[in-house]
Amino acid sequence: MVGLRSTLLCLATGAALTTQVLAVPLDQLSDLTDKAARAVVTLKVRDNFNSEYLYDVSVKNVSSDSLVEESLIIVLDKITNIGGNEWMTGTSESNLTHMEIFGQDGDTDDGKPYFRIPRGSGPDLPPYTESSPASVGIRNKDYLIVFTPVFRVYGMKRPPVSPKPEEREAPTPSARTLTDKLIQLLFQKGMLSEEEVRALYPQ
Repeated sequence: MVGLRSTLLCLATGAALTTQVLAVPLDQLSDLTDKAARAVVTLKVRDNFNSEYLYDVSVKNVSSDSLVEESLIIVLDKITNIGGNEWMTGTSESNLTHMEIFGQDGDTDDGKPYFRIPRGSGPDLPPYTESSPASVGIRNKDYLIVFTPVFRVYGMKRPPVSPKPEEREAPTPSARTLTDKLIQLLFQKGMLSEEEVRALYPQ
């Protein structure tokens, strides 16, 4: 299938020519898988003759918190066979090491390929929404009969906005206080006598 082979070559070339700088270092990202997000994997094209596959992988925010979209990456964690095993039969080698991966933006410290999630229209991925997909190409070099790619989601939650402290209104002077001040002023100006002031404050 020429179309798929061309797409995989384009992914490989783009990854080789483009230096991707993560907005947040890998070691500062949290594993959000299942707790706050999950990878949504869709097989777009397959070429059984060459054992080549192209996937769209997006991130679904399954939490009530917003996720910082530019921090989101997906990591190809493992490849499982028809029995759900991630290891080559009879060996200690992982199935992933026998796959050729296209379009990755880099590798984790333990050698697993990761892919950046494309930015959307805003800075965050809102709660219960799905991101734009990243393209992931896989060539099955050992022609494993059935395999399933398993992805984990890494990124950061948007810290909640702290509410502004309520401004306290200055207490309104009581009517009694205003009256006292007025009486004191009139007394000082000689407009009220001491007897008149006492009469205003009956015992």
